[in-house]
Amino acid sequence: MRVHVVSDVHGNGRDLAAAGDGADALVCLGDLVLFLDYADHSRGIFPDLFGVANTDALVALRTARRFDEAHALGRRLWAELDGGAGRDEVVEAAVRRQYADLFAAFPTPTYATYGNVDVPRLWSEYAGPGVTVLDGERVEIGGRVFGFVGGGLAGPMLPRALNFVRPGGTPMPYEISDEEYAAKVEAVGEVDVLCTHIPPDVPELCYDTVARRFERGSAALLHAIRTTRPRYALFGHVHQPLARRVRIGGTECVNVGHFNATGTPYVLEW
Repeated sequence: MRVHVVSDVHGNGRDLAAAGDGADALVCLGDLVLFLDYADHSRGIFPDLFGVANTDALVALRTARRFDEAHALGRRLWAELDGGAGRDEVVEAAVRRQYADLFAAFPTPTYATYGNVDVPRLWSEYAGPGVTVLDGERVEIGGRVFGFVGGGLAGPMLPRALNFVRPGGTPMPYEISDEEYAAKVEAVGEVDVLCTHIPPDVPELCYDTVARRFERGSAALLHAIRTTRPRYALFGHVHQPLARRVRIGGTECVNVGHFNATGTPYVLEW
């Protein structure tokens, strides 16, 4: 049995269309939407709306950690674009265009869960018969039980992608409380392969060496790995982690990679 696993697709529909080649199934761990590509400032919702020059300026401010100035730039650009009204509608229309292309690229069968920048309420409109969406649920693939927990954790460091949308810096579309996330982890129970968007709360798995900050990992997920001991824990979210693999007891914890940048799925065989 051969399963390909991707995460953090962020608009890379071209490579997604080939991600299932040679596999019995594709697993997607979320973050389909691309708001802004730090490696290519011409790609994403932000440059589509405001142009590459403004994207260059925003990235420069964020990279310098001048977040107040970055927020101010976003507020100014939105005010100039639409008078401050209709921002959510404009972004949703852009997200819908991306979802239409990306869901059409999924092979059959695909098993998918949400990332923290995804919009779960829209997925049912685009997921065709060959795509199974799971969150806090289990499914058998090739005789092994896979559990899926989608989304990210809300916290002061996380509202980044939508800061240009809402001046108040409200959280991304699917960032939830620790308690809600823990309940989904518990609902999954014992599985062979635990599939999540975010990593367990292990420092070397949560630290992004390029962004130079810790992303939020889940303590509930780490507890589940220690107590239920799945063979694998697969996740993404941290694009350039300090460590891509860590063994916790008998569980191999693997960051499956930043698919937007690599275009290459992680391969799981048995």
